[in-house]
Amino acid sequence: MVRPKVGIIGNSYLINDDYPAHAGGTMNSEAVADVSGCMPLLIPSDPRFLSVEELLETFDGFLLTGGRPNVHPNEYGESATEAHGAFDRARDAITLPLVRACVERGQPFLGICRGFQEVNVAMGGTLYPEIRDLPGRMNHRMPPDGTLEEKFAMRHTVSLTEGGVFHQLFGAPKVMTNSLHGQGIKTPGARIVIDGTAPDSTPEAIYVKDAPGFTLAVQWHPEWDAANDPVSRPLFTAFGDAVRDWASGRRSLPAGGDRQIA
Repeated sequence: MVRPKVGIIGNSYLINDDYPAHAGGTMNSEAVADVSGCMPLLIPSDPRFLSVEELLETFDGFLLTGGRPNVHPNEYGESATEAHGAFDRARDAITLPLVRACVERGQPFLGICRGFQEVNVAMGGTLYPEIRDLPGRMNHRMPPDGTLEEKFAMRHTVSLTEGGVFHQLFGAPKVMTNSLHGQGIKTPGARIVIDGTAPDSTPEAIYVKDAPGFTLAVQWHPEWDAANDPVSRPLFTAFGDAVRDWASGRRSLPAGGDRQIA
């Protein structure tokens, strides 16, 4: 039987600083294939090549991946500064309307890091350009040196809302996560529910209130060792279940409901 198709949002990338390509981390495909049980397919995220409407009809769900470029601040009414870093305007043009369409249709997506930030911006929220520059905040960026294991190592706890969606999913009020991001939520968008926070109050887990489908997003990188990590595995498993529901013509229950991920 053909597995449900998950579109993995790709990033614009230069090979050897010269050859343009669309790239996606292998660990994203591994998590989708091995844990979610779906077929991973990389999307060249550029409106020159495809439309949001085509994506919605082609795929059963979407993985909004992390990426070095950030959402352009023009998308939330602010001007770009040096602190905002690099951008991928082609990806912005695809993912932001894609998120809004999925929320409306009930089509499932899982947001990771930049994808987490895209969900917030798509729903009208804003971002801080650099969390570590804020008073009382931690440095959430990945270590600049070391092995992949060291860069993706557990860095801090995330406290979850008692009885909330993520608490139910993980079966614990607090979990350990990695941390590899510079930006973060400044103001939550309309209907964005902050369901988990880092020790410095940085939002780490969100969903869209009253959405008819799976809209979970996290600021950390659960794709790392997803098959074995006790937090990553239930997240990707629940995402896969939602994708299969969509593919079979069913609809997931509202993200804020008690049975969303039962």
